[in-house]
Amino acid sequence: MCTYVTEKTAVDGSAKGAAGWFRLSHALAYVDHPYHSPYEHTLNLDFIDPAAGPSARVAVELTPASARELVRCIESALEAAGEAAR
Repeated sequence: MCTYVTEKTAVDGSAKGAAGWFRLSHALAYVDHPYHSPYEHTLNLDFIDPAAGPSARVAVELTPASARELVRCIESALEAAGEAAR
């Protein structure tokens, strides 16, 4: 079920790609056919810095169940960190 809806948000962080570490400025999330994963549809996440060109991109393809578990895990880690994660 490809919706062609892409959610985009500004982020502040770093990622490690093929050429090493680079700054992140945006993250995109969308449900589509994966490029590499052997599933019909995945939640695709792209972590990017468009100003640095196409090599400044890390892509992730997750099953919907894995994506939901990752959201739960992130929320749990931030909650456990308390004030330090604010």
